[in-house]
Amino acid sequence: MPPEPGSPADWLRHARSDLSLARKSGDPDTLLETLCFHAQQAVEKCFKALLVSRGIAPPATHNLKTLLERFPPDLKVPAYVVGAAALTDYAVTARYPGAYEEVDENEYRDALQTAERVMSWAGEILDK
Repeated sequence: MPPEPGSPADWLRHARSDLSLARKSGDPDTLLETLCFHAQQAVEKCFKALLVSRGIAPPATHNLKTLLERFPPDLKVPAYVVGAAALTDYAVTARYPGAYEEVDENEYRDALQTAERVMSWAGEILDK
């Protein structure tokens, strides 16, 4: 049975789904920009899961910096999690043709690694 809709566990379930999609490289018809979008979405949903777990309603935004700014002061946020805000550009701009430079394999791998690290960090906090 899935977790209650809108619960931290449900947000994390959706984040894991996006991370799974972000890992699907290798198909020549799949743009790396699309995979980076899913990496960004995984981070966004992890951040929203953490906010919900602290009783903070997540704002309707894709801006990861905005979400980080809503974290309560007692939440210890590692530098690599703060750095994940750089993935915000993949939320909108990279989804449409002509509005960005093509993503290369290294940039994709960096986005994926960032999302995986954030997922691990958020999962540890939420599983406590």
